[in-house]
Order: sequence, then structure tokens, then C-alpha cells
Amino acid sequence: MVFVKIVYHPMMKESYDSTPAGATGRLDSAIQALSSVHGYKCIEPEPATQEQLLRAHSSQHIESVKRESESRYGGRLYDVALLAAGGAIKSARIAARGEPCFGLIRPPGHHASYDGYWGFCYFCNMAVALLHLKAAGLIERAFVLDFDLHHGDGNVDILSRHNGFQIHNPRGRGDEEYLADVERVMENMQEVDIISASAGFDQYEHDWGGNLSTEAFGEIGRIIKRHSLEKCNGNRFALLEGGYNHADLGVNIRAFCNGLR
Repeated sequence: MVFVKIVYHPMMKESYDSTPAGATGRLDSAIQALSSVHGYKCIEPEPATQEQLLRAHSSQHIESVKRESESRYGGRLYDVALLAAGGAIKSARIAARGEPCFGLIRPPGHHASYDGYWGFCYFCNMAVALLHLKAAGLIERAFVLDFDLHHGDGNVDILSRHNGFQIHNPRGRGDEEYLADVERVMENMQEVDIISASAGFDQYEHDWGGNLSTEAFGEIGRIIKRHSLEKCNGNRFALLEGGYNHADLGVNIRAFCNGLR
């Protein structure tokens, strides 16, 4: 049986800023839910390098994050953000060899653009990861399913500057309508080398979005798996974005990963 590799570092468990994404205890239920399942293997990432960040962001952007980190958080924010971007790269590299992977990382990234950041995001983890794969010659084309509650403007801003990237932010009220949109778009996607997901669990029915059930997240994982096996040799991974119901975040991530594996 295939199990999803989990990329995670203990530093990410600790609070690093004053936003909801960086809150104390946010990842606890996810760590517990995944560690209790036999077969999930946890892999620690290394921090992203400046060269890797500069494929997605300007040098001014990187310095701005560093300044905020030093002035408000004693440098800790910058260290964790580098680790999150590195975790995204690690997740993508694992997926590029046909092994499904989930990046249990924070800060999230899909609102960080080439030269700016907001929405609890600092570096665009997905863009950093995919541009790394492309620079390494591991992919030419990728599909990004961004199922966070909020539009992934950072993913769009950065990846639209490069050829070969398709991005979709699903829409729909309730499981049936939302999943139909996911299926429709993935059925009609152009040829790709890898399928990735900006996995936001704030669409959950008991989170900010008040929309999707736990079972729907499992089905999203299964849809991604099926299309990756049909179209890109099973190359698939996801990175954590939003999700602020601390108690249920773990069961939702586990449902998604069970579908993805």
C-alpha cells in the first residue's frame, strides 16, 4: 500500500508570529492525526536558499520579510518561513519521483507575490517549489489546484510570469457543487508533469468558509490521485495553506492524505 510522505519540522509547531496561521497549537491535531496512522513517514526539510527564493521573489521582498521578522519577532519568523519554503521544495522533489507527499508546513504561502506579501503569507511556497523543479529539469508543466477558501493571488502572480503552469481555484457551495468543479477542471487540464495542491482547509463546514465536509477533502485527494495516475505517472503533492479550526484540522488533513495516497 502507498502512503503519503509527510514533510514536517518540529520548529513549525511553535508560534512564530501574531497571525491566526502562526497561532500556538494550530498544527497539534494534524501531528497527532498523522502520527497515529501506521505507514505515514515524516521527513524533515532544510531551509530554502536565497537562490531558490529568488526564482519566485525579488531581493527587496526577501529583505522586507527579514526586516519584519527581526523588528517584530526576533528573527524567528524569517527562520520558519525559510523552513516552510524548503519544506515545499522537499515535498515537490519527493512527488517528482512518483511518491505522494504532503507538506505539513507553515507559514502558508499562496498570498505572497513576487514583490509583496499579506494574508499570513511571506514566501510563496508553491511557486518556490515548482520553479525549483523546473530549474532542476524535473518538470516543464504543472497544474495547481488551490482549494483554500481565499483566492491564491500569490500563486497566480508568480507562476503566470512563467510558461507551463495552470492554476485553478475551485468554486461551489456544498460538497457536490464544489467537487463537480474540481472534477471538471482536472478532467480538462492540459498535459502536465505534476499535479500539486495549495491545500487550504478553511473551506471546512466548521471553519471560516462553512462549506465542505471532511469527506469532501478526502474526495479531493482521490480526484488528484486519479488524474495524476492517468496523466503524470502519479506525480502529486500538496502544501498546507489555511485552516483555522484547530480541533478538526487534523482529521481533515488525514482525510485528504488518505485520498491522495
